[in-house]
Amino acid sequence: MNSMRHVIGLIRVITIRDEELLNLHGKIVESAFPELRVISRSIEDQPMGIYDRESEEVAKPKIIKLAKELEREGVEAVIVSCAADPAVRESRKLLRIPVVGAGSAAASLALTYGDRVGVLNLAEETPEVVRDILGKHLVAEAKPEGVRNTLDLMTGWGIEAARKILEELLKRDVDVILLACTGYSTIGFSRVAERLAGVPVVDPVIAAGAVTLGMLRQKALGGGK
Repeated sequence: MNSMRHVIGLIRVITIRDEELLNLHGKIVESAFPELRVISRSIEDQPMGIYDRESEEVAKPKIIKLAKELEREGVEAVIVSCAADPAVRESRKLLRIPVVGAGSAAASLALTYGDRVGVLNLAEETPEVVRDILGKHLVAEAKPEGVRNTLDLMTGWGIEAARKILEELLKRDVDVILLACTGYSTIGFSRVAERLAGVPVVDPVIAAGAVTLGMLRQKALGGGK
C-alpha cells in the first residue's frame, strides 16, 4: 500500500479561534481516510458562520481568498466544509486543483444508497446545490425547531431538537438520511442518527473526504486534471 499522504486544505466557514475546534473537521477526514493530511483554515469575522443567504454572500470572497492561499501553500485539493457549497463554483474557476463542496459531495453519495433521500437541514431550507443534485429523489426535508445556527446545534437542547425532528423524517419511508449541515459533523450527530435511523446516514464532512480522495486517486492514475 502507498504510504504517501495527500495534503489537502479544508476551509471552515465559521470564525474559530480554538485550535482543536478549528481542526475538528480535518481530524474527522483524517480518521476516515488515513491517506489524507488536512490543513484547516477558518474565515474571519463570521462567529456564527453561514446561516442564510446574506451571511453566505459575505463569506464568499473570504472563502475564495483562503482557497487561493491554500493552493499557493501547495495543497492538492481544497474542501469547503459547508453543505451550501459557498464559493465552490467560483473557486473552481480560479484554482488549478480540485475544490470539493461538502453539500454536493454528500448529495452525490446519498444517491448511491437509494432513491428516496431524506434531508436533515439546520436553520434554512435544503441547500440549493443539494436540491439540484437530488432532484426527484429528495422526498422529505426537515429542520430542528428553534435552531438558528451551528452554535445552537452544539447545545444540549439543539441536539435534542435534531434527534426529535430526525424521528419525524424517518416516518417518510426514506432509504437514506443526508445531514445537510457540517455542524452535524462537529457534534458527531451521524453516530446518533445511525442508531436511531436503521438506514444509512451521510455525514457531509466524511462525504467530502471520500470524494476528494477518489479524485486524487484518479488523478494519480492519470484520469483527472
